[in-house]
Order: sequence, then structure tokens, then C-alpha cells
Amino acid sequence: MTTPASHRAARAPVRQAALLLGLVFLVVGVLGFIPGITTDYGSLEFASHESGAELFGLFQVSILHNLVHLGYGLAGLMLAGTAAGAYSYLLVGGAVYLVLWVYGLSVGHDSDANFVPLNTADDWLHFVLGIAMIGLALALGRRRGARTDAR
Repeated sequence: MTTPASHRAARAPVRQAALLLGLVFLVVGVLGFIPGITTDYGSLEFASHESGAELFGLFQVSILHNLVHLGYGLAGLMLAGTAAGAYSYLLVGGAVYLVLWVYGLSVGHDSDANFVPLNTADDWLHFVLGIAMIGLALALGRRRGARTDAR
């Protein structure tokens, strides 16, 4: 039997945001393995700047890059189980994306250090994701009890 408090917690916006982002990351991870949606699929490498595959013909991907998206998606689904977990997922995940943005801008796209790989479109998407995730954590995590919900 659900109580009014647990019913409200189940609908916590911070949890919904983490769940939605988790689902999006899962879908993106799967799409990265589908020829046609990922252009130049035959040049998909495990982890290398030489991977010529691009999701939607825009975002450079590799097997590792796709696996990271899948992992991020699974983490979002698991951490959306509680408001505190969802808040942490959005805040820490957003910070990781901002670090990845700085990393992408710092290493040359043809450098061996660009092992994920990342291109300019990836770099700026990471910036937007980082800002959006942190913004969602701060905006939605301020609601009463959002960070202390034990469910």
C-alpha cells in the first residue's frame, strides 16, 4: 500500500529527470551499434580517434563510446530509484560531462589521447549535457525532501 508521502516521492521530478536521461543514454548507446543510423559503420573501432563511424552522421562514436552511453543509461535507471540517487546522478554526471567537454577541447581530434573518440559535435553536446544535468539537479533537487528521500 502506498502512502501519500511515498506516492509523492515516486513522482519526484528529480527522479523523473534521471529516469528520462537514463533512457535517452540507453537509446543512444543502442543506436550507436545500428548501421545506417550510425554512418560509416564499417569503420567503427573499439576505441580510437581513427573510428570513422558517426551517430546520425554527426557524432563520432566507437564501441567504447557506445558502451559508455549504455553504462550511463543503466546508472541513470538505477539511481532514479531514489531522489538522492537521482540528484547525485544528475549533479555528478553533469560534472563528468563538463570535464569531458574540457578534455575534448584540450586534446587534438587526431591525437592518440582522443581514444573515446570525440569530435567537435561531441564536445559541444557534452557541454550542453553537463550544464543541463547540473541545472536539473540544482533546480529539482531543491524541492523539499528531494535529496533525503530514502526510497
